[in-house]
Amino acid sequence: MSTVKLEPSMVEELRSGLRGQLILEGDVNYEDSRKVFNAMISKKPAMIAKCVDVADVITAVNFGRKNNMLTAVRGGGHNGGGLGICDEGLVIDLSGIKYVRVDTSNNTVRVGGGNLWGEVDHATHPYGLAVPAGIISTTGVGGLTLGGGVGHLTRKFGLTIDNLLEVDMVLADGSVVTANKDQNSDLFWAVRGGGGNFGVVTSFLFQAHELKNVIGGPTLWPIEKTEEIMKWYHDFIHNAPEDLNGFIATMVIPGPPFPEELHGKKFCGIVWCYTGKPEEFDKLFEPVRDHNPVFEHVGEMPYPVIQTLFDGLLPPGFQWYWRGDFFSEIPPEATKKHLKFGSSIPTPLSQMHLYPISGAAAKVGPEDTAWAYRDAKYAGVFVGVDPDPGKAMEITNWCKDYWNALHPFSMGGSYSNFMMEEGQERVRASFRHNYEKLQKIKAKYDPDNFFRVNQNIEPKA
Repeated sequence: MSTVKLEPSMVEELRSGLRGQLILEGDVNYEDSRKVFNAMISKKPAMIAKCVDVADVITAVNFGRKNNMLTAVRGGGHNGGGLGICDEGLVIDLSGIKYVRVDTSNNTVRVGGGNLWGEVDHATHPYGLAVPAGIISTTGVGGLTLGGGVGHLTRKFGLTIDNLLEVDMVLADGSVVTANKDQNSDLFWAVRGGGGNFGVVTSFLFQAHELKNVIGGPTLWPIEKTEEIMKWYHDFIHNAPEDLNGFIATMVIPGPPFPEELHGKKFCGIVWCYTGKPEEFDKLFEPVRDHNPVFEHVGEMPYPVIQTLFDGLLPPGFQWYWRGDFFSEIPPEATKKHLKFGSSIPTPLSQMHLYPISGAAAKVGPEDTAWAYRDAKYAGVFVGVDPDPGKAMEITNWCKDYWNALHPFSMGGSYSNFMMEEGQERVRASFRHNYEKLQKIKAKYDPDNFFRVNQNIEPKA
């Protein structure tokens, strides 16, 4: 799509059609409005439509299509590659479409397209309910869900998309549809893992689960023990009851709230989350303690607390570079690479995570949703992070080198929420055997590829 010259009449047309605010370059709030979670991304859209209802979204979609404008859709703005914003185009900002409605008659939760997960947890927790999501509460509901949704509750309750019952969407032609197992079922299949390729989701309906408190927190071992701990962990976690989840990491302790004697040191760590009976936890956790972690801070807490443990360490506005891959094993050759790169982490917040994909998440068939890697054991992510823009190249190079070293041990594709803009072959590999079906659904609902600022699926009839 070519750059569009914004005539005053065009601007007024869109402004008059919105209940929300239209923000242009030069407006007093433009700079703040174009910021996303990753400060390494600095794009300058021509217009930002701050939508407050579905009618605003329809108006913005129709305007973008009619004027052939490159159009991005922004929910929480948390996407690593900055795919909620674009240069010289139109941004449809959903941050004004926020509500969380809990129905205790069937334990469902309806959520607006602009909500963050912390807002969902705040609303559901008083009812003793939770919806499986990620590990940071500032993440947007829309982006995390449409990409799949891996987090603390994956082994117990599945991916976020496994708990998605329905969406309301504005399509590229400006029409509004509901998609669920009975209505537009092909579209419902596609949005469960296919990202923002098919329209603007303005409303999500989730199945929530009874969950008030969890037992969780980190255990740490010196980085030199990485090979030993990873080998043990791989056998332990996938044979553990589904109530126990734990993602493994190579990391640096950046500072508080950890004890001062740990600051600046490198570790192999596991962050645990247990949803079962408290009286059964110590017995289940004995094998962990038998491996003599040098630090353990594991205890009972409300579920929203474990979801916010890392919020303070990773606020919006830092430099980020992400790479991801799926893995089925952690062979000895791979653990050696983890030790090497875990020992050379360049900045205190840079890290690697392996999120287990087993238990409930693995019981869903590989063709039942668009999320194709049900046979993976891990969704891995390599993350370079630092508040200093001067460190951007250093953290990017470390991240790329780490990924390059581990990619030969991968399954070939990545969890799309852990990808930057990496090219069409990576997108195809990440949707795997489901890619051609997704292309056909894309051709049905968005034949002109209007929604293309994403991990793009090219339409094909």
